[in-house]
Amino acid sequence: MLKSLIMAISLAATFPVFAEDSPLQRLQAFLAKAGSLQADFTQFRVDEKGVAGQKSSGVFYLHRPGKFRWNYLKPYKQEIVSDGGKVWFYDVDLEQVTAKQLNQAIGSTPALLLSGEMALEKNFTIQSQDKEEGLYWIKLLPKEEESGFKQVLIGLDGDQLAGMELSDNFGQSTRIYFANLKLGAKLEDSLFEFKPPAGVDVFEEK
Repeated sequence: MLKSLIMAISLAATFPVFAEDSPLQRLQAFLAKAGSLQADFTQFRVDEKGVAGQKSSGVFYLHRPGKFRWNYLKPYKQEIVSDGGKVWFYDVDLEQVTAKQLNQAIGSTPALLLSGEMALEKNFTIQSQDKEEGLYWIKLLPKEEESGFKQVLIGLDGDQLAGMELSDNFGQSTRIYFANLKLGAKLEDSLFEFKPPAGVDVFEEK
């Protein structure tokens, strides 16, 4: 389930968000300032009955275009790393690595929606939602039926990224909340480099 439990996300606005702005303008303004960022995240898996499952947490890094890293630290260690060409999924406990081409991994890593590698208007219907939990939510509906997920919600607190929710085609969803967001963070190139550790099983999807 690692691939569907992921993540996502990353952004911040070049100018203030006004009520008359369309959802797309809000999102574009937010993305425009997110050249790089670092944030703590907490993630919950929610089943079709709305029951929250195990909580996981860690640190998220983004460097646009195309590079990101999710370091899952609790309760298990996992890594999801994009170097701008491939996305690597490393399950430490299983000693297993799966690699996908960047353009093939959108259903597994919704962070790609925010990475600068996709034309949002071309690939998604974008809608504004009512405020919930004090956040302004934007809904992205994939235009392609074989996208791997049903919808994505992006939550903004003013002009800051605050949350994200990915819903799959089986009635389950993954909720992610962000804290301690640092925009313009100086990130080392090595954060987005991944080399499978010796002895692990590697599966590469063409």
